[in-house]
Amino acid sequence: MGMSAQLPTQWTISGVPVTVKRSLRRRTVALQVRDGAVTIHAPVHVPVAFLEDFLDSRREWVEHHLMRYAARPSAACRTGRQEYTDGAPFLFLGELLTLRLVWSDKTPLRVENDLFLPVEIPEQALEEWVRAACLPPYTALLRYYAQVLGAGDRLGTVRVSKTTTRWGSCSSRGDIRLHWKLSRAPLEVLHYVALHEAAHLLEMNHSPRYWAHVARVMPGWQMHRRWLKENGQTL
Repeated sequence: MGMSAQLPTQWTISGVPVTVKRSLRRRTVALQVRDGAVTIHAPVHVPVAFLEDFLDSRREWVEHHLMRYAARPSAACRTGRQEYTDGAPFLFLGELLTLRLVWSDKTPLRVENDLFLPVEIPEQALEEWVRAACLPPYTALLRYYAQVLGAGDRLGTVRVSKTTTRWGSCSSRGDIRLHWKLSRAPLEVLHYVALHEAAHLLEMNHSPRYWAHVARVMPGWQMHRRWLKENGQTL
């Protein structure tokens, strides 16, 4: 028979509690990350101090797998939407943040991997923070792809959008908009959308010449487009 318990110090990784399961039959210590949960399997006689060292030595591995789980469409589909509760994970530009709800009328604040939001309006505050925080990296990304395409002098103003119909757009003046929810997509998908819009600086259409520009920079663009088509609603 196994025995389960929270570690005495209530350890967490990326806001996820770590559970230890001890067994009289078990001879070795093992770490498991499954469905967003972190579990240490250990014999009954192993000291907590040893488990602490064991966990610390594998912290980056755990964080990596938690991030991949948060990015999975299946994880998002189970709830249908982002949870706005204290301790909820939030994926932002490839980083796994933890939401912290506080009684405050102040604007959202990020401290390392914790994002503090006013408990009264967490959803509104989160959107406002993301829209402001993703503008500089969006701008840098579009400048990069515009330069790679040889169209750096054609890029106009970069803005963050919240339209319900498009992930991105490019005007005839070279102004480009990217949706704020793309910050929750896998980074390679975000890069694809940025390249897609930057290529319109050369061709304001979807002709073979246009797709040739995209393929020259990103040969595997089709898989990223397919991911967005199949899973975009989960963002």
